[in-house]
Amino acid sequence: MFKHVLIPTDGSPLSQKAAIRGVAFAKTIGAKVTALFAAPPATPVIYRNHFPVGLAQPAEHARMIKRTAEKHLEFIERAAKKARVRFEGVHVTSDFPDEAILGTASKRKCDVIVMATHGQGGLRRMFIGSVTQKVLNQSKIPVLVLR
Repeated sequence: MFKHVLIPTDGSPLSQKAAIRGVAFAKTIGAKVTALFAAPPATPVIYRNHFPVGLAQPAEHARMIKRTAEKHLEFIERAAKKARVRFEGVHVTSDFPDEAILGTASKRKCDVIVMATHGQGGLRRMFIGSVTQKVLNQSKIPVLVLR
C-alpha cells in the first residue's frame, strides 16, 4: 500500500524514537524513506527552543544549521542503513515546518508521513499551535503520529 515514507525530524529524543519506528515500518512494508529536517533561515539571532540565546553572523549561523541538519538526518540514515531501507535525506529552509513537511511530501511523492508529537498543551499550543496538528489538518495523505 505505501511505497514512500516521509519522516520529519527536529532531532529531539521523541522525534528520534519516531524515526526509528518509522524506519522499521518502512522495512516491514518494503518502502523507501525520505527524512526531512526543516529549519528557519539563518539570521543574526540564534534561537533555542523558541528563545533567543545568542548572536552570530548569518553565514556562521547557516553553517550551524547545516551541521545540525546533517547530524539529525544522519541519525535516520544510520537506522535506514542498518535496516537495509532505501534512504534520502532532505534539508529545507522554512519558517513554517508544517508547510515544509507537506510540501516535501508532495514534491517527493511520499504516500505516508510518520512523525512524532510533542504533546505540548496550554498557552504554548494555543499561541503557536502544534506542527503535528497542522500537518494532520492539512495533509492529503495518511499521517502516522507516534508518541
